[in-house]
Amino acid sequence: MSDSLTVAVLGTGLMGAGMARNLSAAGHRVRAWNRTVAKAQPLAADGIEVVRNPADAVREADAVLTMLMDGPATLEVLTAAGPALTAGTVWLQTGTVGPEAQAVLAARAAELGLRFFDSPVLGTRSVADAGDLTVLAAGPEEARPVAARVFDAVGGRTLWLPGPAEKGPASRLKLVLNNWVLALTAATGETLALAKALDVDPQRFLDAIEGGSMDSAYLRTKAKAILDGDYTASFTVQGAAKDLDLVVAAGESAGVRMDLAAAGSARFRRAAAQGHGNDDMAAGYFASWEGQPGPTRAP
Repeated sequence: MSDSLTVAVLGTGLMGAGMARNLSAAGHRVRAWNRTVAKAQPLAADGIEVVRNPADAVREADAVLTMLMDGPATLEVLTAAGPALTAGTVWLQTGTVGPEAQAVLAARAAELGLRFFDSPVLGTRSVADAGDLTVLAAGPEEARPVAARVFDAVGGRTLWLPGPAEKGPASRLKLVLNNWVLALTAATGETLALAKALDVDPQRFLDAIEGGSMDSAYLRTKAKAILDGDYTASFTVQGAAKDLDLVVAAGESAGVRMDLAAAGSARFRRAAAQGHGNDDMAAGYFASWEGQPGPTRAP
């Protein structure tokens, strides 16, 4: 095996761009495709070949990494790339699509003769840029050497999970984790909105919990974004709503009611309807003001 791999990165949005750059920095040959080609063009400055269609990206690749919005988009792109794919190529599916869609993608991989990895990642844009993502991974043992080299380039840690990739063990764990972090995000925005409504300085809230069991670094990060009025996206409002819909659907299929997740999805969708869909998910804060954009920042 040579020192470098040829890796196709399909989807270079908030997360995929940083992943592509880190793969290139690790010495791998990277071809990148994005639905909006102009958004991928800056990657050329990092020695990445930007191509105009998925087939050109995957041709003769050792590994294909997908980081797309959802299952249908991923299936569409892989179908378009299909004629150029070589049987035995490793497919690393890193987007959050949910276990049901992941099973569909795994079936498509089997049809194409690909070695499929269920491998969603934990982290935001800045974590992806830093190459410090946590990779949740399940896939065929014989293909792990190739997969691990890609994961080592984009992440700081890989958590290998038992079970076949087509059963979605990593995707199921990812939904559990996302349910928790999105509940924290929604609760932070709603709590600061209540503070504003009750004429309470939100800093008093933060001071009251400082260093105690109710405090958390994540709460501090999202509260700061709201208080500073800085909604530069690390993960978007529309992405949060999509993931919570996946959580609700997965819970229903398993006979579990996900009341908070359903309410959180509705909250993020209200914020998106107010024009915050592409803002950081902290902008779910604005959903507390029905039918209007709300204040540009917390007091």
